[in-house]
Amino acid sequence: MAHAIFISYRRDDTEGEAGRLFDDLTRAFGNDAVFMDVSGIDPGTDFRKAIDDNVASCGVQLAIIGPTWATIAGSDGARRLDNENDYVRLEIASALKRNIAVIPVLVHDAHMPHADQLPDNLKDLAYRNSVELTHARWNSDVELLIKALAQYVNASKAAEAEPVHAAVPVQLPPLHPALEAEPVHAAVPVQLPPLHSAPETAQGPMKPGSRLSAGLIILAIVVAALILFFVLKHPFTERGARALNGRWTNHEADGHNAIVELDISGEGDQLAIHAWGLCRPSNCDWGTQDAVFDGRKAKATWSMLSDATGQEKGRVASLTIFPSRNGTLNVLIENTYAQRPANSHQLEFVRGQ
Repeated sequence: MAHAIFISYRRDDTEGEAGRLFDDLTRAFGNDAVFMDVSGIDPGTDFRKAIDDNVASCGVQLAIIGPTWATIAGSDGARRLDNENDYVRLEIASALKRNIAVIPVLVHDAHMPHADQLPDNLKDLAYRNSVELTHARWNSDVELLIKALAQYVNASKAAEAEPVHAAVPVQLPPLHPALEAEPVHAAVPVQLPPLHSAPETAQGPMKPGSRLSAGLIILAIVVAALILFFVLKHPFTERGARALNGRWTNHEADGHNAIVELDISGEGDQLAIHAWGLCRPSNCDWGTQDAVFDGRKAKATWSMLSDATGQEKGRVASLTIFPSRNGTLNVLIENTYAQRPANSHQLEFVRGQ
């Protein structure tokens, strides 16, 4: 059976999200309806032909894009997207060439790459309408995506038994240029008991006191749901920078460009970030930079004449920090150099003892 949905992703960028989305989509549409790039290619097969064949048989491609998708470099230091045999480039270019619907799926607060960041055969991707999957609203975001993908793939019997309700319209490309895209409607309204009518019961009409109690219970449920929604959506906004204060450690630091410790202080939306790089015998002190915390993330930049070994000139290191719900701190480091290609890495820090 042809694969209706093709998932394209980078292991170093979005492997966890890609695997989770693959599981959700196979539960919704069946195992034969989803193909997850090279994980489904048999050993000994020409991966270029396998990618091209599978893309040709799909109805829609999901390009999962994380913060380092466009900038991540290979072992040779060159950007992977600049390699004509890069898996991700081959997958997306093949779909765009065939005019297959390609939907960018943004995760980890990633932004769509600009056309000038992409090779010629991927530039059209910059103009494709994207969707976003967030950790806090993963289930509801995936439900919206599944609802929108229904026009490209026939759901399995297991999926048909369990309807998906969309809460916000998701705009995707039409299935065929001659057909208008069907609008995605908002969720079916929740039917609540009327507050002013007295429904009949086995003992007769509901008493006024009972109606008042029922109304108060419903009101309490609605208020609790609203509070829960805002807490989940903005878990760190109220606490501001104080949620990040303290010493953070990267136990997996490796290489002379790595960061091993961060010391964060501040209140409200103002942060001071002190960083140490990995050096021997003691860590290199990068110094302190100011950053503004918007409730989700903060960014600070260090300009250095040389790296920890004193050999790399003109390095600029930008750190973007954003807390996770499991209590760790995600740190995206983006390095640019005057004498060699840029690179980026995503690190995970834990609170220091």
